[in-house]
Amino acid sequence: MKLDILAFGAHPDDVELGCAATLAKEISRGKKVGIVDLTRGELGTRGSAEIRDTEAAKAAEVLGVSIRENLAFRDGFFMNDESHQVEVIRMIRKYRPEIVICNAVQDRHIDHSKGSDLVSNACFLSGLRKVETNLEGMDQEAWRPKQVYHYIQWENLDPDFVVDVTGFIDIKMQAVMAYASQFYDPDSSEPVSPIATKNFLESINYRARDLGRLIGKDYAEGFTVERFVAVDHLDHLI
Repeated sequence: MKLDILAFGAHPDDVELGCAATLAKEISRGKKVGIVDLTRGELGTRGSAEIRDTEAAKAAEVLGVSIRENLAFRDGFFMNDESHQVEVIRMIRKYRPEIVICNAVQDRHIDHSKGSDLVSNACFLSGLRKVETNLEGMDQEAWRPKQVYHYIQWENLDPDFVVDVTGFIDIKMQAVMAYASQFYDPDSSEPVSPIATKNFLESINYRARDLGRLIGKDYAEGFTVERFVAVDHLDHLI
């Protein structure tokens, strides 16, 4: 299956927190979108890998993505090296996306910047025909996405562009809250983590509202890029 957009996250819930509203908007426009999680989030303070598997499947259903896969790299300890790059390349060549979206280039969690670099490097290497990969006994053809974008996570990085996601924030929040084990629940007996506070949960909404305010819309999500953003005409900007 060829996808228009393939979003990667170091952990299940990264994609939902970073760009779920944008993905929901693109799906509503008829785009085929998929998600690949690098790890099962087994080192998370709350829940378990098995719980996260179930939550990720539920979030994928909420968003309406075409596929969701998990590479089961070691949470906290995967590396940006050849063996991991090859696994990501296999996914890129399998789904042949025009656009790849991945983790923040800089963030509190070490896996986020590692995941960002890993996927970005794999996108380049995937376009080299002398990098040979196979999947299910079949040789894969080289494929390089046209664009690589990075969503913004814990840290308030300045976006290079923002997407108007007015009308899609409710779907984003439903997808986020599919991870019931991870986020604020006053009745939970689990340890409190930085993302399991009421403040963090509310920040998802108010960050999107603030970015929306800055472009004259209700809600927006921000992204950083690896090269200049280009438009055909000045009136393509909103």
